[in-house]
Amino acid sequence: MLSKTKNYLKANGFKYKKNYVSPLIASENYYVLRFGKKLLNNRYVVQYSYTWTGRMKINQINLRLHGQKRPRVFRNEAQLLAYLKKHLKNLPE
Repeated sequence: MLSKTKNYLKANGFKYKKNYVSPLIASENYYVLRFGKKLLNNRYVVQYSYTWTGRMKINQINLRLHGQKRPRVFRNEAQLLAYLKKHLKNLPE
């Protein structure tokens, strides 16, 4: 999931750790990826569900970089990548 974003993070020297969360009550699943150069203090959360044909459908992507009070919300991976390319250069170590 979100392979372009993970490849971009690897290419720029970021480490990451991924988790999957599947709640019992809600129909949506959550994919959490924490990333950073030294500390894993940035994260993005992908809310996804499955269609009746079994395809994965991304509903929302929330990104919270170090020090941000509110998460940034994206609808697809292209918007997320454009934002990361612009803002990852200014992150503290």
